[in-house]
Amino acid sequence: MNVLSLTVSLGLVFVVVLVAPFLIKRVEANLEIFLFIMGAIAATVSATWSPHLIAEALIEPIKITAAVLLAGFLFHYFRHQIHDGVHDTIRRMAFRPFIFLVVVLLGLLSSIISAIIAALVLVEVVGAASMDRRSALRLVVLGCLAIGLGAALTPLGEPLSTIAIAKLKEDPYNAGFFYLFQLLGKFVIPGVFAVGAAAVFMIPRYQRAGVGQEKQETRETLRHVVLRAGKVYVFVMALILLGGGFKPLIDLYFAQIPAAALYWANAASAVLDNATLTAAEIGPNLSEQQITSALMALLISGAALIPGNIPNIICAGKLRISMREWATVGIPVALAGMAIYFPLVFLAT
Repeated sequence: MNVLSLTVSLGLVFVVVLVAPFLIKRVEANLEIFLFIMGAIAATVSATWSPHLIAEALIEPIKITAAVLLAGFLFHYFRHQIHDGVHDTIRRMAFRPFIFLVVVLLGLLSSIISAIIAALVLVEVVGAASMDRRSALRLVVLGCLAIGLGAALTPLGEPLSTIAIAKLKEDPYNAGFFYLFQLLGKFVIPGVFAVGAAAVFMIPRYQRAGVGQEKQETRETLRHVVLRAGKVYVFVMALILLGGGFKPLIDLYFAQIPAAALYWANAASAVLDNATLTAAEIGPNLSEQQITSALMALLISGAALIPGNIPNIICAGKLRISMREWATVGIPVALAGMAIYFPLVFLAT
């Protein structure tokens, strides 16, 4: 296949991957299977199937899946203690420090307990606090942004970081467990604290939900815990296949894109999980500045809409937040974050 045909074919795959989850509810509901199929198609079109790619797709998701499974079991068995602890903390602590601590601690701990478990804790905090809808929506969007930022620091945190490490583990970067912490920590850690401060400003007080209002989420069974871990495994495996399939385009084009253009182009993460774009874009042929700008843009813009990040999907599903509701808070927050970080990223790299 010549370069033009390959570019057009993979371009069509990219458009379908980008648009279908946003337009077709069935695809959004079965995103893992959809991405696996599209990853297999991309690898076939680009003729990149190899024993190495297959082994990588089977082995790389194990670490994050194991972390999610273990944390899921712990959360299942200690859910009541978490709920009671939140109630007790709310009674003892002023509201503003409480909100700040929730956002910052979940953001920083997400790189250890995983973004998925941090999102589940966030849902439990919102439910235990009995917050009104507007305040809960703001806390969830800002909390998910902080979680998404913090989870990027280790490959245990979220698929984006797992995929990025897998794509950069060979020369010239030889990325190990702490590579992203060293690369992004100076942006991410202050960012998590800034999001916590923004939450205090945007939610200065709240009204308790009306008496008799039912909680929007239901208790998970062990079957749900195992099923979620299985979906994470398939999801990460699918993204590795997708990244392998897009490698020829990365080699041809992405290394030539200026870091500033790559930063703003990744606003597309608003409509598709940012790990998918990481799989398609990140590769060893990119410069470190390109990698930094691309990943930071993906992390920030992923807060704009529900499909942008795994924590968004979990919280929106369990709290029944619509796409329109999320967008009223998520889009302004993501745009502000992109504008603030743009000069910071390019001054510091």
